[in-house]
Amino acid sequence: MTTDESLRPRPLVYAHRGASADFAEHTRAAYLRALADGADGVECDVQLSRDQHVVLLHDANLDRTSDGTGPVAERTINQLRLLDFSSWKGVRIPEEYGPRSDQFLTLPDLLDLLRDSGRDIGLAIELKHPSPYQLKLEDRVLEVLRAEGWDPRTSRLDNISITFMSFSPDAVRHLRKAVPPDFICQLVDDVNVAGIREELGLGPLTGGAVANVMKAAQLEGERIINDCEVGIAGPGIGYVREHTGTVRRWLDSGRRFRVWTVDAEKDVALCIGLGIHEITTNRPAQVLAQLQPA
Repeated sequence: MTTDESLRPRPLVYAHRGASADFAEHTRAAYLRALADGADGVECDVQLSRDQHVVLLHDANLDRTSDGTGPVAERTINQLRLLDFSSWKGVRIPEEYGPRSDQFLTLPDLLDLLRDSGRDIGLAIELKHPSPYQLKLEDRVLEVLRAEGWDPRTSRLDNISITFMSFSPDAVRHLRKAVPPDFICQLVDDVNVAGIREELGLGPLTGGAVANVMKAAQLEGERIINDCEVGIAGPGIGYVREHTGTVRRWLDSGRRFRVWTVDAEKDVALCIGLGIHEITTNRPAQVLAQLQPA
C-alpha cells in the first residue's frame, strides 16, 4: 500500500442484499448476519406488491427466490408472506435469525432491524425498473419513509443514513424533486446486446430492442454523472475494470463512488487503489477483514 493509500479512510462496506453469500438475499437472516459482521451499511432492492406495500425483492418475478411463481406485483402482502423466500439457498438458518416463515421483509421491517442495531448504519435503496407501477414506486417509497420519520434534508431516519439509487435515469430525475442530489446514486454498467438477448431468452428483434433501451439508459446515466447532477456514481466492478480512465475522471470531479458487487480480493484491492468510497459486496466479513491495516 502506498503512502497516499494509507492516509485515506477505508472504503465503507455495504452488504449487498444483506450478507447474501451466507444466507438467501433480502432475508432477515442475511441482514442480521451483515449487521453482526460489522457492515457499515446494507443495500436492498424494492418492488411494490399489488396492495402497494414496499417489499424487498430484486426480481419482478417470484420464481428465482421463492417457492412462488409469477409477478410480485400480482400478489398482496399477505400472499407474499405465505411464501418461502429462504429454502432455495440450501442453508440452515440459526435460531437467533428467526424461523423460515419470518424471513420475508418489507421496507419497514428492514428499518426496524437497522434501528435495533444500536449504531449508525447506512441504507442504500435501489428502485427497480421497469416497474408496472412506473414512478409510483419512488413516490410510495418516499411516502413510507416519511411516515417512519425520515428527514429529506439530511436523509436520516433515527440512526439510519439513507441513499437512493437506480439504473433508470427517469427514476433518478424523479427522485431529485424530493431528495437532495448528494443522497442519490446513478447506477451504470455496460450493456452487451448479445448478452442481454441470451440472458432474457429473447429473439434477435425483441432482444435487440430491449438492449437498445438499456444502452440508451446507460448513456444517459453516464451523462448524469458527467454533469454532476447526482452526488454518487454507482458503477459495477466490471465497468470499473473496463473504464478506469472514466472512473478516475469522475473521482477527480468530486463524485462519491459506490461500486458493486465487489467480492474478489483483487477487485477490493483495485477499489482501494482508486480511492473508491463505498464497496457493495455479498461478503461483508471477508471484505472488512481485507481492509484491516496490516
